[in-house]
Amino acid sequence: MAEHDQARGSPDDWGRHETPEQRADRRWADLLQELRVAQTGVQILFGFLLTVVFQQRFTELSDTDRHIYVATVILGAATTGALIGPVAMHRLLTGRRFKPETVVLASRLTLLGLILLLFTMAASLLLVLRLAIRDAGAAWLVGGMVAWFALCWFVLPIWARYHVPSGDR
Repeated sequence: MAEHDQARGSPDDWGRHETPEQRADRRWADLLQELRVAQTGVQILFGFLLTVVFQQRFTELSDTDRHIYVATVILGAATTGALIGPVAMHRLLTGRRFKPETVVLASRLTLLGLILLLFTMAASLLLVLRLAIRDAGAAWLVGGMVAWFALCWFVLPIWARYHVPSGDR
């Protein structure tokens, strides 16, 4: 089977007869669709986070909850930067014949954005659940949600990458 896989080239080549430029165009279009979904969610979450400080009850937060809030806002800003970064990268590199390289860099930045989004979601949940249930159960619930996100976003795709039969790729 390994010989068969080697004869077919890399997984990007399987089932497609594309030039490197066509492959880069397709991968860029796919990445843009993924970014649209992620960016929308991040922008809504970040916008909500920015309004929290202006609520009357914000002054009643404990120092710990304020620190969690600040960390959450910083994580949200970093996530926004990472997920919008590929768009700026593409705009600044368009016409320079770097599309295959741009797609690789943008994909890595998007993965970083998803990791930052995981941390932003965890911090947001921790803040909200600490206020909602006021006990140590909040941390356990957040831990469970982090495990769920990690399973959905990272573990299952990585598992599929290595366990789906090569003919189905």
